[in-house]
Amino acid sequence: MQDTSTMQLACEERQDFAAFLDELSPQHWELPSLCELWRVRDVVAHVISYDQLSRWQLACRFAKGGLVPARINALGVAEYAGRSPRQLSELMRTCIPPRGLTSAFGGMIALVDGMVHQQDIRRPLGIERVIPPQRLQRVLDLALRAPTTRGARKARGLRLIATDVDWAYGDGLEATGPAGLPVGRV
Repeated sequence: MQDTSTMQLACEERQDFAAFLDELSPQHWELPSLCELWRVRDVVAHVISYDQLSRWQLACRFAKGGLVPARINALGVAEYAGRSPRQLSELMRTCIPPRGLTSAFGGMIALVDGMVHQQDIRRPLGIERVIPPQRLQRVLDLALRAPTTRGARKARGLRLIATDVDWAYGDGLEATGPAGLPVGRV
C-alpha cells in the first residue's frame, strides 16, 4: 500500500465535504449542527474562514478574539454570515487544497477539521458516512500526539483497539470500539 501524504488526504476530505454540501437542501443549511449555537452554514463558514487569511490577518483575528478560540472562531463565522449556501459551497471548492493556517502540519488541520465538522453536520441530519480508513487512521494517530488532546497520556495503561479500521495503540486493559462512530452515537 502506498503511503499517501497528509495533504493529499486533506484534499480528498475537502473534496468529499464539498460534494456532500452539494447534496444539501436550502433547509438543511439553516438547521442546527452539533457545534453549539452553529447552524450547518456556520460550520461550513468556520471550516473555510481561515484559508483566505494572510499571516497578518490571522494575527489580527487572534488578537481581536483575545486569544480565546471560541471568540476567534465566532469572528470568522461572522465574516461569512452574508454568504449564501451556494457561495459557501463554491468557497469550499476553492479551498482544495487548503491554504493558510489549515495547511499547517502538512494539511493535518484541514484533514481533522473537515472530518470532525462533516460529522458535526451529518449526525443531526441523520446522514450516514463511512470515513475512509486511511484518513481515519491518520487522525487517530494524531490524536495520540496532539497537545490539545493528550491522547497518549490519557491512554496510559490501555490498549485501544478500533473495531472498524485496522488501528490499535498501547498496552494494558483493552478498550474496543468503532473509531468512526455511526450517526446517533456521539
